[in-house]
Amino acid sequence: MTQRLSRPPLLNRSLLWGICFVIFIGMAVVKAGIFEQDLVNLGGFYQLLRFLRASWHPEMSPEFLHLTLKATLTTLAYAACGTFLSILLGVVAGVITSQVWWLTVLPHWTLRQPIWLGIRGLLAFPRAIHEMIWGVFFVSIWGLDPLAAIMAIAIPYGAIVAKVFSEILDETPRGALMALLSSGVSPLMAFLYSIIPQAFSNLLSYTLYRFECSIRSATVLGLVGAGGLGYEILLSLQSLRYEQLWTFFYALVLLSAVIDISSVILRRRINLRVVLILVALCCLGFLYVSPDVSKFWSPRTQKLLGEIAQASFPLDFKAVPLSQLWKLSLQTLVMSVLASAGSGLGGIVLSFPAAHNFLLPGGLLNPSPKASRLAGLQGWSILVFTRIILLFCRAIPAPIWALVVMFVMFPGVLPGAIALGLHNIGILGRLMAEMNENLEKPPLEALKAQGTPGALLFLYGIFPMNLPRFLAYISIAGRCVCERRSL
Repeated sequence: MTQRLSRPPLLNRSLLWGICFVIFIGMAVVKAGIFEQDLVNLGGFYQLLRFLRASWHPEMSPEFLHLTLKATLTTLAYAACGTFLSILLGVVAGVITSQVWWLTVLPHWTLRQPIWLGIRGLLAFPRAIHEMIWGVFFVSIWGLDPLAAIMAIAIPYGAIVAKVFSEILDETPRGALMALLSSGVSPLMAFLYSIIPQAFSNLLSYTLYRFECSIRSATVLGLVGAGGLGYEILLSLQSLRYEQLWTFFYALVLLSAVIDISSVILRRRINLRVVLILVALCCLGFLYVSPDVSKFWSPRTQKLLGEIAQASFPLDFKAVPLSQLWKLSLQTLVMSVLASAGSGLGGIVLSFPAAHNFLLPGGLLNPSPKASRLAGLQGWSILVFTRIILLFCRAIPAPIWALVVMFVMFPGVLPGAIALGLHNIGILGRLMAEMNENLEKPPLEALKAQGTPGALLFLYGIFPMNLPRFLAYISIAGRCVCERRSL
């Protein structure tokens, strides 16, 4: 006698969470004031049209191209130097904030747990502050010196790298570590010769990814006067020279594309030679921008830091009313929710045509490997076009997107959410496309063998398999927006 399977309840936990999420987005839309105020500046559409037309004929004079090359190299040097210092800080802090370090080297120390929690708590402060704020802080102390841009990248990124490195070390298999400890090897030597070599490839892979992020941060820091592409973009935007602006945009996109491609190649060939090449490039970056490191210990720096420390403690809660803090925090939360929802939806839609295993001949939605030349050309065209859109979205930093959006919108929460959403679409779309390319093939091949049409294969096979991972990426992006990206 066969047992009859019961139908799962219609109202389950996943559906309830989905309903709460939709309600939360609706509340954010209402709180953003979309239905209560004028949002669109009709007078700005003419400027937007001029801006878009200029994309077809950017400034290409030899003198201006030389200026663009110089600004690009400056941005690249800032990113390389900032990444180098952030990795140095991140390696040290990442080791001492990993649980495996304390359990291996100091397993019986009574103060192990409070010190570990204290260090992790201190590192949450620098990574919660956006690099632009750090840039303003250091410019006010050191002036328009390359040192300000480099340290504005190194400090928050160092804290981020420390957090990620500690998680990588803690997730590394400990079998070799236990074997060395059982053989009588000292805890420190066992840690250095077991955990570090196993985690090295993941650590270096994340370092290359962090370098990609540093390019965008170095561009953002140009908006505070640190130089590079961001500074030139701001000058061209203020003077409404859109042809020059598009030249800088194309240079930034090209630089990001080169970094992306180089990172993919280097990840596949990770070895000591690659490490030495990266270190040499960072040294060349320091030589190119020549930061004045003597400002670290100059009397003026000590004086200004002392004044800032005295003004910071004790905290004066009367200077900013709690009601205003609550209002600003709510605006940040609303902006992050709208940006996360928009970028998540856009990233999901664009991730499928951007994946190599979907529309190309022999892909999941185009199973015939002997498709016509026209069909193959169409698949490649869609893939390349989608990848270019994602590259352009993530190559342009969110503050620059905000300046462009302000052409046709009045200031408020919504323009900031749109700018953040456009930038994060490029990041989420790329990550989700890679996730689509790593799908498990056996379940999908089984559905295809039964003659399942492409649409049903997508709805009942591909999309349900990756939806939980998509939501995980969207939640991470939302937390990053809320912590570090309010404009």
